[in-house]
Amino acid sequence: MAAAQGIEPALPELPGTRRLRATPADIDRMRSSLFLTEGQDSNRKLSKFWVLIVLSAIIASAGVIADSTATVIGAMIVAPLMTPILGTALSVVLSVRRLIILNIGLVLAGAVIVIAIGYLLGLTAPTPLTAESSSQIASRISPRLIDLVAALATGVVGAFATVRADISDTLPGVAIAISLVPPLAVVGLTLESDQLDEAMGALLLFGTNVSAIIATGTIIFLIYRVRSAAAELGMRLGQFKVKTVAVVVGAVLVLTVPLALGSTAVVQRELTVSRAQQPATEWAEAQGWQITDISYRQGMLRIVALGPPPEILETGLRERLDAAGLKDVDVRVTLVFGGSQDIPASG
Repeated sequence: MAAAQGIEPALPELPGTRRLRATPADIDRMRSSLFLTEGQDSNRKLSKFWVLIVLSAIIASAGVIADSTATVIGAMIVAPLMTPILGTALSVVLSVRRLIILNIGLVLAGAVIVIAIGYLLGLTAPTPLTAESSSQIASRISPRLIDLVAALATGVVGAFATVRADISDTLPGVAIAISLVPPLAVVGLTLESDQLDEAMGALLLFGTNVSAIIATGTIIFLIYRVRSAAAELGMRLGQFKVKTVAVVVGAVLVLTVPLALGSTAVVQRELTVSRAQQPATEWAEAQGWQITDISYRQGMLRIVALGPPPEILETGLRERLDAAGLKDVDVRVTLVFGGSQDIPASG
């Protein structure tokens, strides 16, 4: 009965945390900013959310198509998805099922809109958009454990800034640090290009960031005794159960499995490229060429060399790579002809 009335679940009292208490005024402010469907101005808040989600999706998709980092960062700042995600965390702490469902619904609906806009704008691209052709896509399709660590830290800052009005000016930095709309735009763009694996990788990154924000937001709100402050404000709270936190944290732990696999794959790619560097360079120099790029993508080692024509002579390359421990790695060599020639205007 006490939990239903908003009494805080038992948490260890850490040294120096006595001042970490939200006030009823903080709760009122948080409700107004995070719960878009609550209050007399709910229509205004919802219209703002839908307009910003559409605009941020267009900006992010355009930035990915143009391979422009600055444009993608602009989309991060405009994107409003952080609000319902933190709203979900607050709803979990307050144990109000209706608000949990509404906030999760807003996150999912916003995600679908961004993916759809990305897909539609992908139709305007002259060539298929893949990781091979765009650095913006390549950086968002292989999430690793370090991405989860960054998302957890960013979620802590976001929740902390939400509770503390005096540091709310850090939220633009949080928006830049966490990647929400750009991965969804990549999902739509890569789906249009029939790159299902890349789309799933970008979707995993989005899911990782959302889960991390909800998990850390829930913990920070509990540390700040948000339930007690909400009870003082007169809010009707649901019964808080410890298993709720277990479910939230468990979702993050489940994501560590594919992220660990992704981290392993990245390490393997880097080791493959590192092993190929010296033998490929020695082989190219013997041909009078210069290595300009070595990468490992889609199970193939790709070597780009700059030099004179007429043809690629692979003599010795396979043997050198085998000696470096790359017997099972397929190789594709691309020769870019060197030199230049001026062609005057015909007019």
